[in-house]
Amino acid sequence: MDSNNGSHYFVDEKAVQVENAFLEFLKTFRSPEDGGERYYQAEAEALKPNESNTMFIDFSHVMLFNDALQKMISEEYLRFEPYIRNACKRFLMDRSPGFITDDNPYKDVNAAFYNLPLVKKMRDLTTAEIGKLVSVSGVVTRTSEVRPELLHGTFKCLDCGNVIKNVEQQFKYTEPIICMNATCQNRTRWALMRQESKFTDWQRVRVQEGSKEIPAGSLPRSLDVILRHEIVEQARAGDTVILTGTVVALPDILALASPGERAECRRESTRKNGVAGFEGVKGLRALGVRNLSYRLGFIACSVQISNGIRESDIRSKRDADEADGIQFTREELDEFREMKNTADFFNKLVDSIAPTICGHQDIKRAILLMLMGGVHKSTHEGINLRGDINVCVVGDPSCAKSQFLKYTAGLATRSVYTSGKSSSAAGLTATVAKEPETGEFCIEAGALMLADNGICCIDEFDKMDTRDQVAIHEAMEQQTISITKAGIQATLNARTSILAAANPTGGRYDKTKPLKYNVALPPAILSRFDLVYVMIDDPDEQSDHRIANHIVRVHQRREQALNPTFTTSQIKRYISYARTLKPKLTPESRQLLVESYVALRRGDTTPGSRVAYRMTVRQLEALIRLSEALARAHLDTQVRPAYVRIAVKLLKTSIINVESSGIDLSDFQEELDEQNGDAGSAHGVPDSENTPEQESKQGKKLVLSEEDFHRVTAALVMRLRQHEDSIAQGGVGLAGMRQKELIQWYINQQNEKNKYSSMDEAAAEVTKVKAIIESLIQREGYLIVVDDGSRGEGEDAPPPSRNDRILVVAPNYTAD
Repeated sequence: MDSNNGSHYFVDEKAVQVENAFLEFLKTFRSPEDGGERYYQAEAEALKPNESNTMFIDFSHVMLFNDALQKMISEEYLRFEPYIRNACKRFLMDRSPGFITDDNPYKDVNAAFYNLPLVKKMRDLTTAEIGKLVSVSGVVTRTSEVRPELLHGTFKCLDCGNVIKNVEQQFKYTEPIICMNATCQNRTRWALMRQESKFTDWQRVRVQEGSKEIPAGSLPRSLDVILRHEIVEQARAGDTVILTGTVVALPDILALASPGERAECRRESTRKNGVAGFEGVKGLRALGVRNLSYRLGFIACSVQISNGIRESDIRSKRDADEADGIQFTREELDEFREMKNTADFFNKLVDSIAPTICGHQDIKRAILLMLMGGVHKSTHEGINLRGDINVCVVGDPSCAKSQFLKYTAGLATRSVYTSGKSSSAAGLTATVAKEPETGEFCIEAGALMLADNGICCIDEFDKMDTRDQVAIHEAMEQQTISITKAGIQATLNARTSILAAANPTGGRYDKTKPLKYNVALPPAILSRFDLVYVMIDDPDEQSDHRIANHIVRVHQRREQALNPTFTTSQIKRYISYARTLKPKLTPESRQLLVESYVALRRGDTTPGSRVAYRMTVRQLEALIRLSEALARAHLDTQVRPAYVRIAVKLLKTSIINVESSGIDLSDFQEELDEQNGDAGSAHGVPDSENTPEQESKQGKKLVLSEEDFHRVTAALVMRLRQHEDSIAQGGVGLAGMRQKELIQWYINQQNEKNKYSSMDEAAAEVTKVKAIIESLIQREGYLIVVDDGSRGEGEDAPPPSRNDRILVVAPNYTAD
C-alpha cells in the first residue's frame, strides 16, 4: 500500500515489473533477420506517416527476448494489458516527444500481438483460457456496423460541480459510485462530459469454426468477437481469420427472458427512485429457480487474414481491390519466372490441376482459366463489366464432377461449396435477419456474398427450384445482389465466379439430342455460363484401362502415385501473382475477336444447326475474358492473337461440340453398298469376308463423331496435299490421286499403329473412309473429282468404278 495525500492506492508491483521489462524489450530487441537492427525503433518510425496508434508486436520476438516475460504476458494478459499499452506509450514518447499533441492529450497507444506459436480451435476455448493471450482461427460469418464505445468516462457531479475523470466502463454504461467531494453525497446525478471522455471504434464480429475442424456429428460452433480501435473493418464476411486476444466471460442476458418473450436490450428512459446506479439485472424474482448463465466472448487485439497462400502483412489496410495490394518477394518472382520458362509450361500447369482426376484436360483448362479470371472493368457511366468466368459441367454420374468442385473450393482463397437441392434463394444471395440483442434488422451474407472475389461451387445445379435459380441471375451477370425487404434497400457486391455441376435429365446424356433437352436449365441461365462442358461416360477399353489403373494406383500409393509438375502451393502463389496483371487487348487481337464472333454467329444461323442457345454478345464477352485469362496464365501484359485463337477453340469445343451429336453418313453408305465387293478386293480384303452378317451391319446407320470425322478428313487432305507438292516439284505423274490408293494409304497408316485386330475391322474402316470421302465430295465440297475413272465410251464400256476416280483438294479449302 502506498500513502499519498491521505488517499490510498493499490500498486500492482508485478505489473509494474512487466511494464518495465516490456519497455526494455521495445528499446533493445534486435531482429536476427534484419541484420541486428533495433526492430521496434523502425516500427515506431512506420507509425508516423499513417498517424497510426497501434504497435504490432511479434510474439515470437518476446519469446526470444525473455522467456519469463512471455510467460507472464500469455498467462495473465488481461491483467497486464493496460501496463503493456503504457509501456508502448512511454516508448513512443521517448522516441518522439511530439507524439501526444495538445489537441489530443488523451491519445492512447494500443499493443497488438500476433504470430503466437499455437493457434487454437474454437472448441478448445474453455474457461481455463479466460484472461490468457490466445490465438483462434475461424471463418467470419457476420459483421456489425462500427459504433463508438465509451472506454473511460469523465463525469461532472450535478450537485457540486466536481469532475471525476477516467471512470472505466465495464461492458456497460458505468457511472461513479459516489462523489469524491467530502461534503457531497451524490450517487445518481451525473452528466457525461463527452469532450473529455475517451471513445473508440467498436465492432462485433461473428466467427464460426472452419468446416475442416468440425468433429463428426457435430454442429459448427460460433463465437462473438469484439474488435476495437484500428482493427475494425479488417475482417469481412467470408474471410478465414486468425484472431489474437483474450477470452472473457459475459452474462448471457438473453437466457434470462421468459419463455415465449423476445429478449431485447432496451435502454431505460426513466429512472425510478433514483437508484439507477444499482439496477443490475432486473426481474430476477420472476425467473424462479433459473440461474444467471454466462457465455464466452473474445476481445481481439489483432486480426490476421489467413488465405493459405502466404503470410499476409498484418499492418496492411483492406483495399477495395485486394489483388493490387499483395507484395511478392524476389524469390517468389524468380520462382514464377522459372515456372513460366518450363518446357510445355501451359499444359503442365493444366495437368497439375486436380492431379487425382485422370484425363478431362478441357475441364482442367477451364478451371485454371476461371481461377485466373478476366480483367474487371468499369465504364464512365459507372457500369461494371464482369471479369469473372462462369463454368458449367454437365455429365453422367461418376464422372468426377463433385471432385472437381471440391478441389476448386480448396484451391481458391475465398470459396464456398454448396449443394443445389439444399440451397434456397436467401441462402445463396442474402437474408435480412433480426439481431437478437438490439432488435434491429441486419443483412446476413449468403453463399455468393461470402465468395465475393472468389469462387462459388454449386453442386446438383439442376436440382435447384426454379425460383431459387432466378435469384442468381443478377449475381451471375451484373455481379450484385439487390435486396428490398423489412425496410432495408441495399445493393450488395457478389463479384464471384460460379462453377456449377449438373446431371442430365434422364440420368444419362443422350447424344442424339441437343443440350437444352438434356439439362433442366433455362436458356437464360445457360447463356450466362462462359463455358459449358459435357462429360460422357462411354465404354472405351483403352480409356477404361487407363482410368482404372490410375484409380487403383492412387488408392494403393496415395501421394506417391501423383507426380504433378507443380505443387498446389506453387499453383496458389502463381495464380495470386497472375491475378495482379491487367492485360490489354492489341489491335490485331481486337480485329480477330470481331471476326471470330461474326463467324460464330454465321454458324448459328445455318439451317439445321442444333444449338442450345443462340450465340449472343455474352459469348463475345466470354471470348474477351478467356483471352485475358490466357494472357494472365502466360504472365503476359498484352492479349495476343494466339490467345484469342485458343479462346475461340475453347468456346467451340465447349458449346458447339456439346450441341452437335454424331455426323450421319448413312446416305453415302447406301450409295456405296453395290461397290463393297470391289472395295474389299482392291484393298486386300477378300470377297469371302463379305458375309451375310457384315451385310446386315451395312444396313445399319453409319454415324461418326465429329472428332473422328475431322481426324480422318485432316489425314486424307494432308496426304493429297503432299502428293500435289511432290508432283509440283518432280513434274511427273497425275495431278491428283486415285481413291483406292488414298484409302490404301490410310488403312496402312492405321494398321502400323495396330488399330485393327481382325479383317472385319479393316473392312468396316474401309466402308467408313469411303463414306467420308463421298461426304467430302458431295456435301462438304472439300474434295473435287478431276477424273471419274471411266475406261472407254460406248454401250459396252464397263461403268466407272469410284475406286479409280482421281481426287484433288478443292482450291478454296483451308484447314483450321
